[in-house]
Amino acid sequence: MTTSNKHPGAPWRNFYGRVRGKTLKASQETYLAEDLARLSPGAVEWADNPGRVPLDLDALFGSAPVWLEVGFGGGEHMVHQAVRNPDVGIIGCEPFINGVAMLLGKIRRAGVANLRVHPGDVRNLFDVLPDACIDRAFLLYPDPWPKKRHHRRRFVTPEFLDPLARVMKPGSVFRVATDIPDYVRQTLVEVPRAGFAWLAERPADWREPWDDWLSTRYEQKALREGRVPHYLTFRRL
Repeated sequence: MTTSNKHPGAPWRNFYGRVRGKTLKASQETYLAEDLARLSPGAVEWADNPGRVPLDLDALFGSAPVWLEVGFGGGEHMVHQAVRNPDVGIIGCEPFINGVAMLLGKIRRAGVANLRVHPGDVRNLFDVLPDACIDRAFLLYPDPWPKKRHHRRRFVTPEFLDPLARVMKPGSVFRVATDIPDYVRQTLVEVPRAGFAWLAERPADWREPWDDWLSTRYEQKALREGRVPHYLTFRRL
């Protein structure tokens, strides 16, 4: 366990998971030093924004629709969507600094300008996002926390889903991809409770990827190891 938020006013105190892995490459250190502050969505952490003043999304993206990716891993899907949707603003949240560095390298190579990056806990981002501001959200291959006693740490729990529901517009879309059957079950139980409707119309809808899907390294690992990916789409009521 890594405690990443010690501010006494924070409603959540603990972050579970790694924030750093193997030693970064020199180029990745450069990306972090030169690009991360410029690509920040604004003051998110308690130390920088103790009054929890909402972010000004118009200042970031103008009147463009805003999408959110929670836990973007190495960033390949996020950059793919930014390239395909240049008129959309996308915010990605990822506490694992190695993944953040990988994303920054991909942003440089792709030359996209419609991305912002928060290298920390998404719960801190949620409480500075305005109500009903997100048009689409992605949760792709989240940490499964496979032990039953750790299921409360999963994203598909009220602690995360309730603030997600608050920031999503009515009619907006929430996409979830996972290769863990029990995570599928919990998602189908908890996400509708938070005010979303599952959009499956036929049995194949939870086994077939979306038309604009880019296979991530996590999906490729699942396929190599014989696990079946599932793709769930919900609409905010």
